[in-house]
Amino acid sequence: MEPSVDVGTLGIALALGMLVGLQRQWGTSPMAGIRTFGLVTLMGAVTAQLVPSLGPWLVVAGFLAVTAFAVTSNALIAEPEHSFPGQTTEVALVLMYAVGAYTVLGSQTVAVVIGATVTVLLQLKEPFKALVAKIGDEDLRAITQFAALSLIILPVLPNETFGPYDVLNPRKIWLMVVLIVGINMIGYGAFRVLGRKRGTAVAGLVGGLISSTATTASYARAPSFSPSATRTAVVVILLASAVVFGRILLEIVAVAPVFARTAAGPIILVGLVATVIGLIALRGGEVDSAEPSVEGQNPSEMTAALVFAALYAVILLAVAAAEDYLGGAGLYAVAAISGLTDVDAITLSTSELVSQGRVDAATGWRVIMVAAISNLLFKAGIVLAAGNQRLFRAIGGRFALVSAVGFLIMFLMP
Repeated sequence: MEPSVDVGTLGIALALGMLVGLQRQWGTSPMAGIRTFGLVTLMGAVTAQLVPSLGPWLVVAGFLAVTAFAVTSNALIAEPEHSFPGQTTEVALVLMYAVGAYTVLGSQTVAVVIGATVTVLLQLKEPFKALVAKIGDEDLRAITQFAALSLIILPVLPNETFGPYDVLNPRKIWLMVVLIVGINMIGYGAFRVLGRKRGTAVAGLVGGLISSTATTASYARAPSFSPSATRTAVVVILLASAVVFGRILLEIVAVAPVFARTAAGPIILVGLVATVIGLIALRGGEVDSAEPSVEGQNPSEMTAALVFAALYAVILLAVAAAEDYLGGAGLYAVAAISGLTDVDAITLSTSELVSQGRVDAATGWRVIMVAAISNLLFKAGIVLAAGNQRLFRAIGGRFALVSAVGFLIMFLMP
């Protein structure tokens, strides 16, 4: 009997093992770290999937092998005159035994993928050490909190709809939270890796991943006594705002892949215009070092996650109600208001309603475009409110051009 192949389960097992191993290696455990924990959990998943063919004895044998490794590890650690080399190789040896059995009894494709994964993990010894050495307490806290959001809270939430318009689904709402926090984690990671040692263009890209609105506020408050300082702020704000369109497209693809076929064209066009304008500004003259920055705050804080979940639920209801009572005009009004400070919620809620057939795709991407343009105008207002007239004159005209292109595409495209 050929065992069923569950690649997703194998991936989850590997990820969970590496997550625990990260904490242990960060805590300077001499016994096992990222690679060993990852290999052990992967070995457990592989042997369990071989149970239909070989019976439960292989799982028991694997458990006894891991127990033997732990016992010998403690014995070696207790000997002060001996250095402890670790047992990653030994664990990999046992795992590859199970993989060899899987090539005959299971899927050869999956076995090849597992073997390649083991090779990569073994090769990444030094990079993993360097990575763990750079991780601080706040970084580890962010990683573990994200794990809690995605692996503990999400699976236990009910997957059923309730409330007005039957659009509130706790698990889907929290899945949107996990998606946004995951994107923000990428920005947080880029900020922590690059720090302040980055160029102006990279500062704009990282700022867009973290928050284009916060990036705009940060650079709008910066002193601009020289043309080069103003140019730096212009480039960073423009590029951060261009990243928003890529972020929007990623969210649509994640929530409603079919809708993305319709929405991708106009969103990519406007995003390209914003990017080209930013790159022209970058090449247009001297810039200072990108000193102001958005603080890489922990994006997986529970309070922030709950706030976004509430915001998403409210906008989801508002969009459904607007479509019911006011039609398209109501949708655009909701988009214009909600897009002022946050484009993510209206993008996700509209994409979800399009996927359910409640909003047609042509209206959906236009609603999202209105929210994106509204966000550009809000950021221009931030610069004006900061009293930075030179920066406002430079940003205002370019934002107006991007907005005009967006409106033009909305009216001309079918």
